[in-house]
Amino acid sequence: MSNKIVFHYRYIMLPIIVVLLFVPVMSCTTAGDPVYQNPDATIEERVDDLLGRMTLDEKIGQMTQINFSQINVEGDNPVVLDPERAREILSSYQIGSFLNGIAVTPQQWHDFIHELQTIALEESRLGIPIIYGIDHMHGASYLLESTIFPHNLNQANSFNVEMSRAIGRITARESAHLGHHWNFAPVLDIGRDPRWPRFYETYGEDPYVASVMGSAYTEGLQGEDSVAPYRMAATAKHFIGYSTPVSGWDRSPVDISDQTLQEIHRPPFQAVIDAGIKTVMANSGELNGVPVHASKPILTGLLREEMGFDGVILTDWADIIKLTTLDEIGYQQEHYHHTAHDEKEATMMAIRAGIDMSMTPESFDFIYHMRELVEEGYLTEARLDESVRRILTLKFELGLFENPYPTTDYFDLIGHEEHKAKALQSARESLVLLENNNDLLPLDPEQTGRILVVGPRADSRRDLSGGWTLEWQGGPEEMYPEDIHTIYSGLESAFAQSEVTLISDLGEADSPERRFFEEQAQRADVIVLALGEEPYTEFMGDLSDLTLYRDQLEMAEIVARTGQPGVLILVGGRPRVLSETAREMDAVLFAGLPGFKGGEAIADVISGGFNPSGRLSFTYPDEPSHMTTYDHKPTDRVTAAWPFGHGLSYTEFRYDHLELNTDTIDHNSEIMATVELTNTGSRAGQENVLWFLRNEAGLVTRPVKELRHFEKVTLEPGESTTLSFRITPDDHLFYPDHNGEPVKESGYYTLTAGDESERFFLELPEHIDARIYRDFP
Repeated sequence: MSNKIVFHYRYIMLPIIVVLLFVPVMSCTTAGDPVYQNPDATIEERVDDLLGRMTLDEKIGQMTQINFSQINVEGDNPVVLDPERAREILSSYQIGSFLNGIAVTPQQWHDFIHELQTIALEESRLGIPIIYGIDHMHGASYLLESTIFPHNLNQANSFNVEMSRAIGRITARESAHLGHHWNFAPVLDIGRDPRWPRFYETYGEDPYVASVMGSAYTEGLQGEDSVAPYRMAATAKHFIGYSTPVSGWDRSPVDISDQTLQEIHRPPFQAVIDAGIKTVMANSGELNGVPVHASKPILTGLLREEMGFDGVILTDWADIIKLTTLDEIGYQQEHYHHTAHDEKEATMMAIRAGIDMSMTPESFDFIYHMRELVEEGYLTEARLDESVRRILTLKFELGLFENPYPTTDYFDLIGHEEHKAKALQSARESLVLLENNNDLLPLDPEQTGRILVVGPRADSRRDLSGGWTLEWQGGPEEMYPEDIHTIYSGLESAFAQSEVTLISDLGEADSPERRFFEEQAQRADVIVLALGEEPYTEFMGDLSDLTLYRDQLEMAEIVARTGQPGVLILVGGRPRVLSETAREMDAVLFAGLPGFKGGEAIADVISGGFNPSGRLSFTYPDEPSHMTTYDHKPTDRVTAAWPFGHGLSYTEFRYDHLELNTDTIDHNSEIMATVELTNTGSRAGQENVLWFLRNEAGLVTRPVKELRHFEKVTLEPGESTTLSFRITPDDHLFYPDHNGEPVKESGYYTLTAGDESERFFLELPEHIDARIYRDFP
C-alpha cells in the first residue's frame, strides 16, 4: 500500500473546518489555566473539562489509531518522522494515537516520538498528547539493545510467576521513557489447539496458569516506577475465544459453547481486569458466527457489564474494514466477515458494539464515516463521549499531560546486565527435558571429546526468538546482536575443551555432504540435532499439517542410523508432531522460543551447568489429527506424546504424606493440605509443584483434573520441605455455568500433588447446593 495520503473529494471541506481548531486554548478561558491543564485537579475533573471543550472532529481523532508508516520518511523502515506529513495528518485529523515500528536504537525512537509529540502538542488547539502503541511481546522487542525474553509459552513452562512479573517490569523499564506508553501485551488467549500460529504467544492450555502469569505480567508492567513519571499501559488480548479456530488458521471462525467460553476463555481476562489492566484488544475473528468487534453482547454485555472492565477497548489491525464485503478499493475480501454492506455501516456496528478506538490503521475513512454517522443520527455524540472519556482518562492516568516527551535519562537501563541475567534465568527455566534415556544428559565438558551439531535450527539467532522480535515476522539474521549465542556457538562456548563441529545440511545419499556427515558422526561422542520452525506470527504461520517437515524427520532418521547417542532439540512456536524415531532419540529437549539467551541456556542444560526444571504448559500431541488437553472430560480418548506438566530433571523428587486437616468441608470453612517434598537425587534442583483438584461428579461433566495451585521450590540434595495449599469453596470448589454464574455442589473431590492423592467431601446447605436448588443445566 502506498504511504501517500490520498484525499477523497469529500475530504476537501475538512481542512477549512480545521482552521478553526487552531485558536489557542487560552482564548476559551477568562482567568487562569483550563482545569484539564491543572495537575492538582482530579482526573475526572480534568477529563470533564477537556471533553467539554472538544469539537466532534477532535473527539473522532482521539478514537483513531494510525500506523507509523503514514508519518514515516521511509515507510516501514526505518523509524524516521516526516514532519510535514505528520503535521498535515495531525492538523487535518487530530489523531490521538499512532502505533507500530521496527527495532531501532533508543536514540532513534526518542527522536521520532519527541518530534511527533511536539507537533501534536504545540500545533493543535487543545494540546492533547499522542499515546503510542507498540508490540513489545517478550521484552522491549521493537528496540535495539534491549533485553529479549522467552515468549509466553516458554515462560509458562517455567511456572515462575515472579519471573513473569519481572518481565513486565523490565519491559516498562526499558521502553516507557522512550514514549512507548501503550504495550499490546499480554496475550491471554488459551492455547488449546497447537495448529494455531499464535500458540507460542499464549501461556499454554490451562486457564489458571494464564490467569496467574498474565496478572503478574500486567502488575509488573503497569506498576513499574523506577522510571517514573514514565508509565506503560498493558493490553489484554484478544478478547475473547480467538485461539481455537475450527480450521486452526489465524483469524478464522471460532465455534465454542457458552460453557467453554465461560470456563476456559474468560478466566484469564477476568483475572487481569481484577488486577487493573487498562486496555483490551478485541478478537479479530468471529465467535459463534458473529465478529467479536461488532458484538455488543460480548464487548458491552460480557466485558463491561458482567466482567466490570471500564478501560479502553481497541480493535486489531483494520478490523472494522474487515466487516465489509468489499475493501476500500473494491476487491472482495474472501476470508473475512461480510456482515456489513460497506465500511460506514461496519463503523456504526463496531462503535455500537462498544469499540472505543479503531486501529484503522492505514486509512482515514473511519474519521469521515464517524462524522457522517453522527450527523445523520446513527451514532450520538454522547456515545462518542463515552469512548473519548476512557481514552482521555488513560492518557491522564499515564501522566502524558505532565510528561508527554520521551527522555534520554534512562538509556543506561536498556539491556542492563541485571536484565540480561533475568533473561538467561528465564530461558533456562523455560526449557523442558522430555526424554533422557540412560541418563545421556548432562554431558560432562571434561569427558566429552567430540560433539557434532546438525540441523537447520543449529546456527540461527533469529530462530530462537521467533516472531515479534525486532520486526513483525522476526527480523533478518543480520539484525540480531552478534554477541548472542546460537545453539552451535553456545555449545562451542560451554564445551571449550571439546571439538564441536557444525553441519547444517546432510545432503543427498552418497553425496559428498552426506559422506562428510557420516565420517564426522562416527568420530563424535554425541550428535546434537536441532530441528523445528523458522519465525512467524499470525496468518504467516498457518499450516495444513502439524507434523514436522518431512525433510527434518528424514534428518532424524539419518542421525538415528549412525547408532551414535543423539540429542534432539526442538525449536519453534508450537509442538510439531514427531516420527517415532525422533521421539525415541536418547534425549529430547523442547526449547521452544527462549529468546536472546536461548543458545546459552540450551548449552547450560546440555552441559549440566543448569539442572532443567521446566514442565510442559501444554499437551504435546503424538498425532496431527487428534489433540486433547490435560483437563479433558472422562469420555474423551486421550493420546499424547508427552502430557501437560511433564518435564524431567537431573535429580529426583519424592512426594510423601499428602495430608488434609479434615475430610469434610462446608461452604464457610477451608481445608489445609500439606505434602512433603524431598530431593532424593545427588544434585540441587528446582521442582514445579502442581496441585490438581477433581470434582468427581458434576451436573456439567467435569474435567478429569484441573490445576488449582502451583509453586516453584529449590532443594539441595537430601533436603526436604513441607508445602501447603489452602482450599476454600469460594476460590477452588466451583465452576461457572454457561452464563458465568458460579456453581457449587455437594460431593467428593480428589486432590493430587505429584503421585499422592487424597479425597474429601464438600457439604453444602440446600440453598447453596446446585444439585438441589436449581434446575440445571
